[in-house]
Parts: sequence; C-alpha cells; structure tokens
Amino acid sequence: MHHSHTRGSSHSSNHASDKVLPDTETTGSLAVNSVGNPGEASQPDVIRAAFAEFFSMLIFVFAGEGSGMAYNKLTDNGPATPAGLIVASLSHAFSLSVAVSVGANISGGHVNPAVTFGAFIGGNITLLRVILYWIAQLLGSVAACLLLKYATGGLETAAFSLSSGVSVWNALLLEIVMTFGLVLTVYATAVDPKKGNVGVVAPIAIGFLVGANILAGGAFDGASMNPAVSFGPTVVSGSWDHHWVYWFGPLIGAGIAAVVYDNIFIGDDGHEALVHSDF
Repeated sequence: MHHSHTRGSSHSSNHASDKVLPDTETTGSLAVNSVGNPGEASQPDVIRAAFAEFFSMLIFVFAGEGSGMAYNKLTDNGPATPAGLIVASLSHAFSLSVAVSVGANISGGHVNPAVTFGAFIGGNITLLRVILYWIAQLLGSVAACLLLKYATGGLETAAFSLSSGVSVWNALLLEIVMTFGLVLTVYATAVDPKKGNVGVVAPIAIGFLVGANILAGGAFDGASMNPAVSFGPTVVSGSWDHHWVYWFGPLIGAGIAAVVYDNIFIGDDGHEALVHSDF
C-alpha cells in the first residue's frame, strides 16, 4: 500500500448525525436565528456539543487512519490492493457508526464538517454552532493523527491524494456525488421529522454508505467525503497537494443534498417545531 491516501491504504470519512436537529424553535425563525447569538458560544450545552464532536472525530479518524497505517505496516508499504480497500471500507464504516452514536444525543453526531454545513443550509443549526463544530472536528482529526504518529513510533499519516490518471476535476466530481449521497442519507434517517423508527438505524446507515462509497471511490481519490478526515493527515504529514478538492467537493455535495431534501422531500408543510432539547 502506498504512502498517499488513495484508498487501498485507507481513508475516508464521514459522518453524520443521529439528530442534526434544529437549533431554532421553528424554521420560521431562521431569518432571525441563522447566525446565532454571540452568547451561545459560552452556553454549557454548546460547549458540550463541541467536545462531543471533538471526541467523536478523534475516535473515527484514529480507527480509520490507523487501519490504513496498520495495513501499510503489514504489507511493508506495498502497493494498494483490493484487500486494502476493503480494510479501509470496513474500518471507516464501523468506526463512523460508533462515532455518530457517541455524539448523537449531545451534538447530533455530525462527525463531518460537510454534514454540519448541510445542516446549516437546511436551517437546522446556527452559523455560530457551525464554526464551533468545525473547529472541534478539525482539532479532533489532527489530535487523532498526532496520537497515531507517536503511538506507532513515527509512521506516516498518509494524506489523501489523487491516483494516477485522476484529475482534480474527476476527484471534485467524485467527492460531490459521494458526499451528496452521504448527506441525503443523514437527512433521510436523522433530520426528517417523518423519519420515525428509521432514526434508530441512522448511525448504521450513515456508516454503511461511507463504507460503500470508499469501495467505489477509494481507488481514485481516497474517498474522503469529509474535510476534517482529510485535514488531520494533511497537517501532520505536511502534504497539501490538491487539499482544496477535499473541502470544496464535500461542501458542494452537502449543500446540494440539503437543498434537495429540504425542499423536495420535507417541503414547507413537513417541518415540525422542534424544541431546543431535541437537538
């Protein structure tokens, strides 16, 4: 498996949320509340939510990135293989399902800046909370990669990279489509007021889709779907080539998914007033 993160070595991300539920009492108050009150940053529940995102991301990236490093060690940094891709898929699917479950009742279990962005576009979370979540998610990913580097005696935390023959535009489209599917899944299983019992399987459904997308896109660009998952290894390894692709692709895909689900499947009459404690 090789050093760059094209999946056979491992990587991806995502994650999402058992409850990316509104921060505002109703979507009707979105115009007033979409930015959030500066005092919100010091509210205990917001601080707890940020910590939940930090630890959920740390758990997810430690297992996902760590599995790739372990595979590289076992194969003595051999070439990427189908077996390595399956290892990446399983480790990310398993750990993401758990990470989403860990944060679900505290932060909504986003475990992904793109999922948080999608929740904001749909009017389910304030801009201030988005910023706090993003900071926590990015720090969680970096912390996981630093822990892995030192715990493994200095092994490389491979940054995501494009495979030979894959252009930045190929990768951008891949990330847009894969993240679109991920955030649509989050909306269907966790955000939709009509979700009913399907909400119980939200973490599993989210993890499964990420694992499946790694099987589909991992050989081309590593299949990130998650800016934070790409950010940690990039910071620790210092390899910033094409890093922008792993931000723009997921954020564009998440935004499109949020608009599509919110307007087509939920609609004006589908929103329910959700009390703050439901978040």
